[in-house]
Amino acid sequence: MDFIHQLLNIVLPPSALLLLCFLLPPYFAFKCLRYVKRSICNENVAGKVVLITGASSGIGEYLAYEYGKKGARLALVARREDRLNEVAAKASELGSPDVIVICADVSKVEDCKRFVDETVNHFGRLDHLVNNAGIIKVSMFEDVNSISDFHSIMDINFWGSLYVTHLAVPHLRKSKGKIVVISSTAGWFPTPRLSFYNASKAAVTSLFDTLRTEFGSDIGITIVTPGLIESEMTKPEFISEARMEFILVESTETCAKAIVSAACRGERYVTEPSWSGVLFVVKLLCPEVVEWFCRLLFINRPMGFKKNA
Repeated sequence: MDFIHQLLNIVLPPSALLLLCFLLPPYFAFKCLRYVKRSICNENVAGKVVLITGASSGIGEYLAYEYGKKGARLALVARREDRLNEVAAKASELGSPDVIVICADVSKVEDCKRFVDETVNHFGRLDHLVNNAGIIKVSMFEDVNSISDFHSIMDINFWGSLYVTHLAVPHLRKSKGKIVVISSTAGWFPTPRLSFYNASKAAVTSLFDTLRTEFGSDIGITIVTPGLIESEMTKPEFISEARMEFILVESTETCAKAIVSAACRGERYVTEPSWSGVLFVVKLLCPEVVEWFCRLLFINRPMGFKKNA
């Protein structure tokens, strides 16, 4: 057995590289044709039921507006009922024919069961599940006094998405529906001071990559990896604490439009802004460069540096 492994260690890497040289051009051509086909055969979500968690602000709020413009019926979930009512009113003005709001905490499985049941009982079906709820905390790992203070990051970002998905899957199978999950570029880009958040988003991406394989064509899954997007989570205080003053922030509306369009096309992955996907390739091919880059900009850079300085 060891001999076979040693043989594969020698033969397989160069053979795989050679095979890729031949397969990549036709594969990319196939991807382009598939993109064109999906753009032409775009899903019409008018009248369909979309459940959005974390819908009271940020990306979740603007996803509600984008789905509303397309005539989708909405179930909006978050912990702040007053903000949910404001978002629901605007989504209705933009074109959603029916919007309900449900005050709930995705980190509690009983709350997840309640709002999935309320959605299906009210509308009679579920077509799109948008796992958007998330929180972020900033700290260097060694400066953390109590690890338990960061449990909520996994409870909401990872377990919250898992609970809702597990409960929604039977309904999504009936409708041949879709799951849109908001992960983050932080799931693969090792940004200092965000170790717990990064880990939670990496777990989310891995979970839904696996579920896509398990579900096959029964349920579509779109994994979104946004960069720095304008929201309550990216207020000036966060930007300063995370030392991200030099990073360009994309508008929430632009991000939400890209996400809904990609979900309707049935895309597997969305990185927004799209240029930030280049960083993934750089990390894959040159991890040492990315590590040096992160230490230079996020740790060794003097405090107070501004992107327009």
